[in-house]
Amino acid sequence: MNKVLITGAYGFIGRHVAREYSSRGWHVTGIGHGEWSNWHDYGLTEWHKADVTLDSLLTLSNYPDVIIHCAGGASVGFSVEQPAIDFDLTVRTTSNVLEFIRLYSPSTKLVYPSSAAVYGQVEALPITEDMPLNPVSPYGTHKQMSEILCQLYSRQYNLSVAIVRMFSIYGPELRKQLLWDACQKLHQDDYAFFGTGEEIRDWLHVDDVSKLLYVASQNATVDCPVVNAGKGMGVKVKNILEQLCGQYESNIKPTFSSTFKPGDPNAYISDISKASAWGWTPLVNWQEGISEYVDWYNKCQKFE
Repeated sequence: MNKVLITGAYGFIGRHVAREYSSRGWHVTGIGHGEWSNWHDYGLTEWHKADVTLDSLLTLSNYPDVIIHCAGGASVGFSVEQPAIDFDLTVRTTSNVLEFIRLYSPSTKLVYPSSAAVYGQVEALPITEDMPLNPVSPYGTHKQMSEILCQLYSRQYNLSVAIVRMFSIYGPELRKQLLWDACQKLHQDDYAFFGTGEEIRDWLHVDDVSKLLYVASQNATVDCPVVNAGKGMGVKVKNILEQLCGQYESNIKPTFSSTFKPGDPNAYISDISKASAWGWTPLVNWQEGISEYVDWYNKCQKFE
């Protein structure tokens, strides 16, 4: 049986990746933080509550064929408030994973889920992987630093690595960011939102990115390929929220403050031709994805 290790498996993307690999018959081991009583429900064979250190990785009973390194900082805001902690969560854990592979399991393939935050402000759309990187937050900077480490180890030590730069990932069980905040506000009869609503983002369902991370593991090489993970199209925040409001209650219309977040780009759209060349295609359209998310949120409210 093929073996995959998912760091940060308790997190939003990690648990969906675990399900993806489990559905394909893999032995799935997870490591990371969190009191997780129902990890079996996500297809994990093993769950290790631990920091991602060289010592903790060495305690694993089976060295993996693939590591999906989902552990790391997950919030721009937190990275601004706690840059040193975010560095440890993102860069130091990446260094630990790479050292583990280099020293003890050089045949293991590594997939690093990075972020579109490495691009920062861009001058042209769609965003291609060869555009200059100019992150504007500690979060994006630490992702870029981790990418550099992956590329260095791949080149210097002949490790098979792939980097996947994720755009706006959403789906059930995501308890932060726009959709979660919007549902929380609507639950309190608050229909006012930050920004203009004209901001454009590239929305990709978590099931689609989980499939891409699997495909990336099959395409990881010593050349360390980099691909974007997006839908390849932009949708206005206004349209997303109108769809969400209509799903939540048909007569609700969102309003916007027309204020901007400093450094927040007006539009982000990915070029996904490199990922598509691997045979991957995003399947979930955003209207269905929003409907699914609202259904999940409403079920959560019934049990809380």
